[in-house]
Amino acid sequence: MRILLVNKFHYRRGGAETYYLELGAALERQGNDVAYFSMKHPRNIPCRWERFFVSQREYNDPRGRLAALRDGAALLYSWEARRLFQALCEEFQPEIVHLNNVHRQITLSILDAPYLRKRRAGVVYTAHDYITVCPGYLLVDGSGELCDRCVAGGRYIHCMSRRCVKGSRVKSALAAGEAYLNRALHMPEKIDCVIAPSRFMSSMLVKGGWPEGKVRVLRNFADLSQVDRTCMQRDAQDRSQPYFLFAGRLSPEKGLMDLIEAFRIAGRELSGWRLVIAGDGPLRSAVERGVETGERGGRIEFMGYLSGGALCSLIERAAFSVVPSRWNENMPFAVLESLAAGTPVVGARIGGISELVDDRWTGLLFTSRDRSSLADALQRAAALFCDEGAYGAMRDACRRRALECGDSDCYAGRISALYRTLISGSR
Repeated sequence: MRILLVNKFHYRRGGAETYYLELGAALERQGNDVAYFSMKHPRNIPCRWERFFVSQREYNDPRGRLAALRDGAALLYSWEARRLFQALCEEFQPEIVHLNNVHRQITLSILDAPYLRKRRAGVVYTAHDYITVCPGYLLVDGSGELCDRCVAGGRYIHCMSRRCVKGSRVKSALAAGEAYLNRALHMPEKIDCVIAPSRFMSSMLVKGGWPEGKVRVLRNFADLSQVDRTCMQRDAQDRSQPYFLFAGRLSPEKGLMDLIEAFRIAGRELSGWRLVIAGDGPLRSAVERGVETGERGGRIEFMGYLSGGALCSLIERAAFSVVPSRWNENMPFAVLESLAAGTPVVGARIGGISELVDDRWTGLLFTSRDRSSLADALQRAAALFCDEGAYGAMRDACRRRALECGDSDCYAGRISALYRTLISGSR
């Protein structure tokens, strides 16, 4: 099959990019011809199709008033993206177009490319966040509170009134405008199938107006090479200086500041324990300042951004990973990576996290946004770690859960069956 994968970033930036790049590699290993459509960026992985990539656009740090006006207009509907996407399709001739994160920098304007109408290529969309039913994409308003006002009624004006996009009325108005325009142009009708990585995501998409028959639940894949490696080790954890690990984006919705405060609250009950933080993002400066001050200095360690073998080793040696999210996570790769390493997860009971973390089986759950509940979970985790039999059983359960998810090759096989169904249907 000829498959065109679309995502606005063509480098490893987050979970959506991990999915997009790993899926492409797996599809190629299975003999498919795969092309990519993305945005130009200095960090991009080299790609033979990059001459078709759209211009780099920075919505968080616009370069002057004219650039801001130009990029703001392109956010609603990108004629450049539509033109370049059409040119790539004419050269590559895809049978399937698989969209991932495309809003803002690329936009759904590419669905108006004449090629898709003439050749009737199948169009698949993986929902990595809630952007098609929530202009702010996180189900969180500008004050940081959980919010689903736009989902059921489709009244995206709430996004602007509550400043849901980075607390900015202007950015929120643009996001609401994009949502209204996509609905007016019937963009969802031009997508044949939506993949929801969690049951929670599926429920929100249907609540937001997607036809139930278009939505398929297909859980994200795990790195099973970690399972093979850690099965050879009886206990890779650092027992002399055990630690909890936060590995992810340093942004408010990830709940890192809740974790730091909960670790402080747990205090004496966690004597000898460390909190290790790995990642990058807008809260980096605040985290660095916090680590350097007061009692946190010796017990909280900030490692900065890590990837590859360094990150895998950190996960494998952790006693527990902690996922303290304040938003309805979809199907986070941070959890999948931890399970594959046999490292139990202390996770917030929110979104799709509880679909992977079974309380007292593959980890421990706590109430999201409740620092006392998180502190209690950390204390229970530390006690569990001292019971080598119970802890070993939990590690084994984590690996089994990862095996249930399958690896990228298994996932590519499942999604290829869906692709073939769409292709045969279009013919």
